[in-house]
Amino acid sequence: MKKLIAGNWKMNGSIQKNALLIQGIIKGIEAEPNLLSACDFAVFPPFVFIPSINKEIKNAAGKIILGAQDCSAFDAGAYTGEVSPLMLKETGCTHVILGHSERRQYHGETDELISRKAQAANKAGLITVICVGETLEEREAGEAQKIVGRQLSSSIPETATAENTIIAYEPVWAIGTGKTATPDDAQAMHGFIRKKLNEQLEDSQKLRILYGGSMKPENAKDLLAAPDIDGGLIGGASLQVADFLSIGRAAL
Repeated sequence: MKKLIAGNWKMNGSIQKNALLIQGIIKGIEAEPNLLSACDFAVFPPFVFIPSINKEIKNAAGKIILGAQDCSAFDAGAYTGEVSPLMLKETGCTHVILGHSERRQYHGETDELISRKAQAANKAGLITVICVGETLEEREAGEAQKIVGRQLSSSIPETATAENTIIAYEPVWAIGTGKTATPDDAQAMHGFIRKKLNEQLEDSQKLRILYGGSMKPENAKDLLAAPDIDGGLIGGASLQVADFLSIGRAAL
């Protein structure tokens, strides 16, 4: 399957900055057609920029996947500040990130809530990118697989299939720290995740598992060469056109 190079822009940018960013990515992809033969590209901007980014992507004949960074577990109602998956679908999104470590850490999101959000997103026709990963303390205690296994069992809803679900493994200790799991460490966890998914889902070999722990141009080639790493969920490097495209080239 093609690698998926996904940019999580987090809470960054402005209308002007993000327009230049997406235009630069589109221009780079159009200049190197072989990139799209090896990988799919996706961007996940902040909610308020989704309509303007969608317009840029449409002008480029949809060469890039558009997604959101979160969604509500509800379709509509008195849920101030929430954005429903149906709203995301209407604004052009096809994907949504759920359970990112920053949502778990700063907003107290539980596996059960993430599962309900994923179910609502699937019912709205969105593909979910469900994030799992262990902290440094959990890893050093030898509990990494136990934690990730529990998250997989509890966060993936009954509506999940290999077609509407993507898993992103993000070792929490590597998020925004510049630290990275070695390719062997990352592959070991991705292999474990694949094995667990085989127990939960049919056709799980078709499901993409992304690495989300500070992937950058310097380490992307070695990480993407691992048999169970099907792409990357990229933070900081996705905010720079050159870095983002370099990671895509690493999949060639």
